Amino acid sequence: MPAAKLWIIPGSHPCLAVAKALEMKGIEFTTVDLLPVMHKPVMKVRFGQGTVPGLELEGERIVGSRRIMARLDSLVPEPRLYPEDPDARAQVEAAEAWGDEVLQAAVRRVLWPTFKAHPEAMATYRAGSKLPAIPVPVLKAIAPVVTRVEMRMNDASDAGYAADLRTLPEMLDRVDAWIADGTLGGEQPNAADLQIVPSVRLLMTLGDLRPLIEPRPCGQLAMRLFPDFPGDAP
Repeated sequence: MPAAKLWIIPGSHPCLAVAKALEMKGIEFTTVDLLPVMHKPVMKVRFGQGTVPGLELEGERIVGSRRIMARLDSLVPEPRLYPEDPDARAQVEAAEAWGDEVLQAAVRRVLWPTFKAHPEAMATYRAGSKLPAIPVPVLKAIAPVVTRVEMRMNDASDAGYAADLRTLPEMLDRVDAWIADGTLGGEQPNAADLQIVPSVRLLMTLGDLRPLIEPRPCGQLAMRLFPDFPGDAP
């Protein structure tokens, strides 16, 4: 199979999910690293949608982490991202959808107001990327525009920040329950693990939240699957 090309924003949780899936499937890939906000027109032209991740593989262009992972399972059946048993598959798909539609959105609504308050932290989330380094003074200068646009796109607000933080324990309880019943946290990660756990690990890059999350089952799973994760913010 020829090498794939993965279009990403460095530090993006769904992008890291797909990168992990490609590694599990043994598919070689290179990345095209994009900047937040500026990724929209690039992805729109290349994939017809303004979101990441996007995957180019064997002449196909696929956008969106759930669509990509489903396609990877059809191309390379083992190791499986979705169980063969219909009931188990339905559980994994339900958890995967929640991770994509609910948890990821909540994490973005917490992350972008944090960047608004601490723009210097944005540089740490690009560790290991191919993008040229942006000096911290420049980051601070462009942060008001970037964070305002991203907060608008992700329905984040200063007013809703505290409310979003208050919902996190309930969300983490749900993840812990899925670990307890075996939907998540198996020996071999499935699509739901890959959709949910990077979001938990991203929350752990926020200094005030990591001590609250790391002792939990979801925090331990996040450290097992994604021990090295870019980002460090107050």
